Amino acid sequence: MTIFSQSVSPCGKFLASGNNYGQIAIFSLSAALSSEAKEESKKPIVTFQAHDGPVYSMVSTDRHLFSAGDGEVKAWLWVEILKKGCKELWRRQPPYRTSLEVPEINALLLVPKENSLILAGGDCQLHTMDLETGTFTQALRGHTDYIHCLALRERNPEVLSGGEDGAVRLWDLRMAKEVQTIEVYKHEECSRPHNGRWIGCLATDSDWMVCGGGPALTLWHLRSSTPTTIFPMWAPQKHVTFYQDLILSAGQGPCVNQWQLSGELKAQVPGSSPGLLSLSLNQQPAAPECKVLTAAGSSCRVDVFTNLGYRAFSLSF
Repeated sequence: MTIFSQSVSPCGKFLASGNNYGQIAIFSLSAALSSEAKEESKKPIVTFQAHDGPVYSMVSTDRHLFSAGDGEVKAWLWVEILKKGCKELWRRQPPYRTSLEVPEINALLLVPKENSLILAGGDCQLHTMDLETGTFTQALRGHTDYIHCLALRERNPEVLSGGEDGAVRLWDLRMAKEVQTIEVYKHEECSRPHNGRWIGCLATDSDWMVCGGGPALTLWHLRSSTPTTIFPMWAPQKHVTFYQDLILSAGQGPCVNQWQLSGELKAQVPGSSPGLLSLSLNQQPAAPECKVLTAAGSSCRVDVFTNLGYRAFSLSF
């Protein structure tokens, strides 16, 4: 089993995980973290078939869980999921160029200010969907190969996308156009030709971006398009996120890596999967007792870190 995606419920007490068989499992974080937790508490309270193929990406709003697989995105109501009535609310397929095209949707991104959802993946485009009407309002074209990851700069609002073509592109959503391109592999200090040029993960914090994949994991100053820190990590990274004054990353290998912004490796915390594909930070203010980091990838286990120093236990799909 491979677990590609995770999303925390709006109340912060539940975690959804999506696997390569198209299933979504719902875990009760509050039960698993309880002082009275048993082995049964670490198993799903609900598992349901969501897609025919892998569940590549998931995000949650106050009411909905959105999941994406091959060619389409589906919406589920959290209140129904937790009652174990897992009937899809709706499904949508972006306007692909041919009716035969069924590209994977690798990334979903919520844009709260616009009440929209952005989808990206195998057709090399970013599709914007209005969540109120369910209609697709624009397609942003620029990537020449499929897209792996998305990140939001909320103030602007602007979206960063990274893909197999080795470029990180910055899009102005209101003008519906690309405003900046960083071809990471062309910068000698970041380039690792033996690993390829693909960008597999990115995150942003104001004027800063961190990205990695084939090229080295690198911190960039966006305004000047300048790489400021090259992190000494040989293995390609598949997920990265800013957390307080640290950067967390994971990829090939079983460890969650904690980096100082200066490039120093603060800690490598081992998990139970041989490779990691997704990290999820539960920071919902409604459930401070469930504030955890979860990590999942190439196994049926979701590792739970109650602090960043060690793995407390694993949930099992």
